Amino acid sequence: MLEGKKIILGITGGIAAYKAAELTRLFVGEKALVKIVMTKSAQEFITPMTMQTLSCRPVAAAMFGAPEDYEIAHITLAEWADIVIVAPATANFIGKVASGIADDLLTTTVMATKAPVLICPAMNSNMYANPIVQGNIERLETLGYHIMETGYGELACKTEGPGRLIDVTQIVEETEYILAPKDLYGERFLITAGPTREPFDPVRFITNYSSGKMGYALARAARRRGAEVTLVSGPVSLSVPRGVTRVSVSSALQMKDAVMTNLDTATIVIKAAAVADYRPSHCEGEKIKKKEGTLEICLERNPDIIAEIGKRKGNRTLVGFAMESENLLENAREKLMAKNMDLIVANDLTMEGAGFQTDTNVIKILYPDGVVEELPRMEKLAVADC
Repeated sequence: MLEGKKIILGITGGIAAYKAAELTRLFVGEKALVKIVMTKSAQEFITPMTMQTLSCRPVAAAMFGAPEDYEIAHITLAEWADIVIVAPATANFIGKVASGIADDLLTTTVMATKAPVLICPAMNSNMYANPIVQGNIERLETLGYHIMETGYGELACKTEGPGRLIDVTQIVEETEYILAPKDLYGERFLITAGPTREPFDPVRFITNYSSGKMGYALARAARRRGAEVTLVSGPVSLSVPRGVTRVSVSSALQMKDAVMTNLDTATIVIKAAAVADYRPSHCEGEKIKKKEGTLEICLERNPDIIAEIGKRKGNRTLVGFAMESENLLENAREKLMAKNMDLIVANDLTMEGAGFQTDTNVIKILYPDGVVEELPRMEKLAVADC
């Protein structure tokens, strides 16, 4: 998503400046082109040499240095950028930009650019709560600047509260969102993800190996492209994508209830969860103790959620998933037609890079008219964008 994108990363003088090093590393890892602009105060917290090494480019800091190749620095930077990000952004920087003050290279670059500007505040909690600071943030938002919320936790001044620089992975995700085309604006996605757990006593349950990575990638991609996204998720260890509403469930019955509750407002439904086909017919109230002999558990069918959606889908687009270990196309096509889907995504769990808990997938997309689209192995987020 960020490959080839031109990013100006502005760093101002706060203790969180050290986190700009990791942020730069993440952007470069995504193959973005990063140029660093540092204020004089920022250089008291982290050196230009560090940032130059990580970005593989000279750091811009001087307002009145000799322009290289007769270029005016702030204009050249402003016109080069696809996006300008300031992280961390101090109260001083926010106040100057909100007041139209441009007295150093970073503020002049921000004033001169037509690219989107993402400001990531970081400061003491009391300073962040100051009505002047909050008024400046509101003014910048009104003017079209993108402002991230702060994190909450222990600050360098040993107080606890809001004011921390938000996690740098969140900054990367918001950058992707700002730069992505909004071709799904107006769509309302309902996506399921992860496994379900079907208990047979208070401490044990039947489940599967699903990690939820594919469903979460779909949610992230849809939101990034402008859609409203509700994610009905089984138990996973993944963070909720920014801007996505997650409904957490455990069992297949809970997932069915959550899906049907949110179905009426959805325009596109993607069932990527690995829902258990069966559940124990009875759940013991106490832990089953180990004893001699075998333990028998009677199973009963869970409801077929996607089949029920298919019966009442109306004008919605319905997408399903089929993970198989044999007869992939035959089994997937049978599901596609029987459950009134608009398309089904099929993958063979025996293929390398296509099974549970991987970061990649190898899929075939089947359509009702018989067309089969085969895709090579890709990162799951790239798959989701297809």
